[in-house]
Amino acid sequence: MMSIDQQREALNHSGLEMFSLCKKQLVNAQEAFFTHDNDLAEEVIHTENRVNGLDLKIDRDCERFIALYNPVAGDLRFVLALRKINFDLERIGDHSYGISKYIVEIDLTPDERLLELLQVKEMFDSALSMLDDISEAYKSGNSKKARKVFKKDKVLNKINMKAFGIISTEVKKDPQIIDQVMLLFSVIKKLERIGDLVTNIAEEIIFFKEAEVVKHQKKSAVKRKK
Repeated sequence: MMSIDQQREALNHSGLEMFSLCKKQLVNAQEAFFTHDNDLAEEVIHTENRVNGLDLKIDRDCERFIALYNPVAGDLRFVLALRKINFDLERIGDHSYGISKYIVEIDLTPDERLLELLQVKEMFDSALSMLDDISEAYKSGNSKKARKVFKKDKVLNKINMKAFGIISTEVKKDPQIIDQVMLLFSVIKKLERIGDLVTNIAEEIIFFKEAEVVKHQKKSAVKRKK
């Protein structure tokens, strides 16, 4: 039987693989969206099976790690954090898949003015930048790097909050664009959700490295502001 250190390293390697795979899915979904590349979108759709397979493998391996080694302290925090991180990464993959499905199933190229007005490119760029930061934070175990994504997530939230008002105004001007704006609104919602999932991952990395639960602190801060 492998030692606990060897098994932990194997789990860590699988986690890195999942990060890389899900980031590539979002990169390809972005390119397919802006170039309306159906072939690339189809590749994202087919690769979803790999994401799902790796998700199941990591989950099973985490369960086995707990059952076989009865981990404590840092090892226990690691495996608990990895299970949650893996779940959130799989959901990020789902959203990349969903964006790619829109490209394949909806034969529609949004107007450049609407793309710019709704800041869709900025949302993709921010989401990918957050994924870069959180991947590096996981790889290096740098919780300070993980904390950087909280500020970047505010960019996604701000764009998302403005989107409905912009869409309402534009549709009143020209009802013919309804199909375009509904597509863009759906993509915006998925990108905003990706940002939320990345912040969840950041919280798990901080929990693993510092034994600190950030989630409830953030909720308390929001309540104090209210």
